Amino acid sequence: MPKRKILISIFSILVLLTFCVPIFIRQAYVVPILMYHSVKPDAPPQDRLIVSVSTFERQMRFLRKNRYNVIPLQQLAELIKEKRRIPPRTVSITLDDGYKDNYVYAYPILKRYNIIATIFLIVNEVGRPDRLSWDEIAEMQDSGIVFFGSHTLGPEPLTNIKSDTQLKSEIFDSKQILQEKLKVKVGAFSYPEGRFNAKIRQMVIDAGYSVAVGTNPGRGYPNDDIFALKRIRISETSRNTLVFWLQTSGLYTFIKEHRHHSHK
Repeated sequence: MPKRKILISIFSILVLLTFCVPIFIRQAYVVPILMYHSVKPDAPPQDRLIVSVSTFERQMRFLRKNRYNVIPLQQLAELIKEKRRIPPRTVSITLDDGYKDNYVYAYPILKRYNIIATIFLIVNEVGRPDRLSWDEIAEMQDSGIVFFGSHTLGPEPLTNIKSDTQLKSEIFDSKQILQEKLKVKVGAFSYPEGRFNAKIRQMVIDAGYSVAVGTNPGRGYPNDDIFALKRIRISETSRNTLVFWLQTSGLYTFIKEHRHHSHK
C-alpha cells in the first residue's frame, strides 16, 4: 500500500510538471532583444559597452547554427502589438550609438551569417571619426540586413532635459533628419541610457515611432509595452557560450527582474 501511494505521488508530480512547467515558461518568456554597442578586436572584460570581434562572431554563429529566428525590431513590435504567437528562439539584435566599428567589424559578420540588426544613431554625432558616416549608413541600409533608428540628436539622457522644447527636438527632429537622409520611414527609437518617464514615452508615441527600447531590465513597464521594451546588455562577460545561451533563452529578463526583487 505505501508503495502504491508513492507511485501515485510520483505520477501526480510528473503530471503537474508536465502541465505547469510549459505554462510557467510561456508566462516568463520574453523575446530577447540583444543590446550591443561597440565591436572591437580587443575588449576589456570589465567594459560593459564593448564586445570583441571574436565574441561577436561566435555569438552570431551560435544564433545561425542553432536556427534562431532573428527578426527586425519593428517586426517584433508588430507581433507583440497584434498579440500574435511569436515562434520559439526568436531574437532581435540592436546596436546603440552608431560606432564606426559597427561598419568595420560587425557589419561583415552580420552579412556572413545573414543576420538582421537595428543600429540606433546619435544623429549629431554621425560623421565623427569614431562614428558611422552617412555613406557607410547608406551602404548598410542598402544591404537589407541593417535597419536604423533614432538615439536622439545628442547623447544626453532625456530625463536630464527640463525643457519640453528641447525634449521634443531630440525626439522629433532626430526622426525627421534620419528620414530625410535615409529616404525611408524611421520607426524605432532608443532612449539614451535607457532612461525615460511617462511624459517622454508619450512624446515618442506622438512623434510617430512604432517601437522604443530601453535597457535591461526595464523594470516598471509590462513586457508587452512596445514603447518600453526591455533589452539584454551584451558585453565581453557574455563570451561564455552558456551565458549567451541563457541570455537568448527568453527567460533571462524574468530571472534578472526577480533576482532584483529578491534583493530589495
